[in-house]
Amino acid sequence: MRDLGYSLETAVADLIDNSISADADAIDIVCDISGERPVLVILDNGRGMDEVELLAAMRHGTGNPRQQRSPQDLGRFGLGLKTASFSQCRSLTVVSKRGDKVCGAEWDLDRIDVTDDWVLSVLDEADIHTLPNIERLGSQGTAVIWQKLDRLIEDEAGDHSQEIVNEKLEVVGRHLSLVFHRFLSGEVKGNSRVSISVNGHPISAFDPFCRKNPATQMLPEEIVRVGDAEVRLQPYVLPHHSRLSASEYDFYQDRSDFISNQGGYVYRNGRLLAWGDWFRLVPKGEATKLARVQIDFPNSLDEAWTIDIKKSHARPPHMVRERLRQIISQITGSSVRVHRGRGQKLFQEVKAPLWERYADQAGIRYVLNRSHPIVERLRARLNGEGIQHLDLLLEAASASLPIEMVYSDYSTSPRDVKYKPPMQDAQEKLHELKLALWGNASGNAEVFRDIVRSTQIFDAYKEIVEQYIEKEFS
Repeated sequence: MRDLGYSLETAVADLIDNSISADADAIDIVCDISGERPVLVILDNGRGMDEVELLAAMRHGTGNPRQQRSPQDLGRFGLGLKTASFSQCRSLTVVSKRGDKVCGAEWDLDRIDVTDDWVLSVLDEADIHTLPNIERLGSQGTAVIWQKLDRLIEDEAGDHSQEIVNEKLEVVGRHLSLVFHRFLSGEVKGNSRVSISVNGHPISAFDPFCRKNPATQMLPEEIVRVGDAEVRLQPYVLPHHSRLSASEYDFYQDRSDFISNQGGYVYRNGRLLAWGDWFRLVPKGEATKLARVQIDFPNSLDEAWTIDIKKSHARPPHMVRERLRQIISQITGSSVRVHRGRGQKLFQEVKAPLWERYADQAGIRYVLNRSHPIVERLRARLNGEGIQHLDLLLEAASASLPIEMVYSDYSTSPRDVKYKPPMQDAQEKLHELKLALWGNASGNAEVFRDIVRSTQIFDAYKEIVEQYIEKEFS
């Protein structure tokens, strides 16, 4: 039971499911390994339990997974509290308050080993008052206390234990910000807005669909009926990275990867179960890297979706898969157009682009523009043999364009792929360009501006370009 495959973040998320199901709107995660009794506590302000409910919650397999439950219930098997906790610790204590009554119970795996029996310790008030961090529990709610953290604290860590635990807690925070982002933002119908904190640090919602950005495309929603229930499919196409602000780009790049996190995002009662998967309908790739589909289904369809104990795996029913297959073909075209449209815009913004794109029966190819003013000026200064050498150079440069290398770099770090000359060289290079085009003649400001844009050498220094044009062409 300890080795079902939980990570720390999925284990904590499983316990937060119980808190939200109990109508909690404030959940605090406290982890302290500095003392003699390292402990991790999850506290909520939900409706709490009486002793009968607590003992039922501590039993393995509390309820029938096929029974009808509240639409707000995020549980299924009645195993999560125990299996998630045992995956991280050897002592699980639960204390709950309702009204003026408090009750508590504890599973200790060491005691179970000694007695060779499932002996549950029922705590009295004196026992409860000795528990770590129990004073943080409010007038009502539940505290889940993990002690004997044999898997959170690694023996070989030594003096670096606190650092390693802090790194793990950071991963927990990021996981919760995604899995419960719709609860954190207050958009789940029937539920209050939920706040979650880790060691006093509040967690902000991470929206995988970037919906606050006006450049995000929201395609028409599709509804598939499975029996008496509805499955809702809402496709999105994320904006090109150039349409993100610097803070947005850093936020998304730091927390996800566009290619690996493309796919369906499966929500059960508003809680994200699985993501970054096209369910083997299409392979992941550049064509769909900006595509996301929000898939919502109610808990009445758990069996149809083959939800596992960890609630980290879901497989769509056949009808949903077929509709999703149709949606993928639509959003693939939109995702491709976001990238291709950006490239076309760069070509269309200037009258004489330095690179030209050709798409014909021979395929797609990119070649240097031999009619570009810089090329024409250079050609005018050369003799016959020099012109032949120039044409050969242009042809070789076009043919040897390192597309694979550019693709690799651009798909992983698009904002790092750029050419930016040193600031002190910008004025000098602008002057060199003017001399190359017209020598000592005056030239034309608009033509010069268009040629500057076509080279993209000075994209980062637009103010310097305008100052130079005003000075030299006025």
